[in-house]
Amino acid sequence: MRNSWRWPGPLKHNRLMIEAQQGGDNGARDEPTVYEQPLNERLRTFLRLDFLYSQALYHNDKASSWGSRAAMASLLDMLAIALRGDVRSDVLKELERQCTRLTEFQNHPGIDATRLRALVSNLQRLRTDLGNAGASWLQPLRDSEFLAAIKHRSAIPGGTCEFDLPDYYFWLNQPDTARMQTFVRWLGMLRPLCDAIAELLWLTRQNGRSSEQLASGGVFSISFDRDTPYQLLRITLPAGAEVYPEISGSHYRCSLRFLAWQNTDDRPRQATGDVKFTLTCCP
Repeated sequence: MRNSWRWPGPLKHNRLMIEAQQGGDNGARDEPTVYEQPLNERLRTFLRLDFLYSQALYHNDKASSWGSRAAMASLLDMLAIALRGDVRSDVLKELERQCTRLTEFQNHPGIDATRLRALVSNLQRLRTDLGNAGASWLQPLRDSEFLAAIKHRSAIPGGTCEFDLPDYYFWLNQPDTARMQTFVRWLGMLRPLCDAIAELLWLTRQNGRSSEQLASGGVFSISFDRDTPYQLLRITLPAGAEVYPEISGSHYRCSLRFLAWQNTDDRPRQATGDVKFTLTCCP
């Protein structure tokens, strides 16, 4: 049976990747650093897929055979996640939950009705696009012998060398434009899912509640109200901070331990002084 999937148009990076590219290396060092910790398995999956999607686009845009190799690795990782469990169903449920939640704000005083309608309309469009993809939306990628061979050999260190996969090597030596277009077609099949996830993550971050905190001796603990479950924890440290957080816990309680970076050869040390940071809890 012929596949009815159609190329939806140019792909895009998510917001975080765009900001990182525009800022450049020097800009990134002048900006606060944000560390994120998902508090449930669903959001953990969303963050991983969003990361891999942006990484695949970034490497494919490099227009080189090495960039295509790196992009292919990201694509195969995305397939491994998307084909395990029902991620599509989880995203559709979350889109529906967010639509319902935003609709309830329509009659609240002080609400920007135009912006609210735009947000709801966008969520509904993403839900329709993902729903129209159908239950067999990834079947062409699942059935591809070419991709299956690369996935199989990728489990072996160095297993995708030219002598292992001559057809892969042949494809990597095709003109950049043709190779990139083929990859974008593959990645485009995941676009409805990844566009929806990017929007859901943006909404989750926007709904966060921030507060300035102090970790005495580099240690901080927080307990959450069981009636207000949070999905994401964000720790923001000022530019130039010489520490980073090690976060553990669940959606009921989290512990933060700030570590002082040494170098790549020595283990980090527990921060001994007080550490100021911004804590954002996202429902």
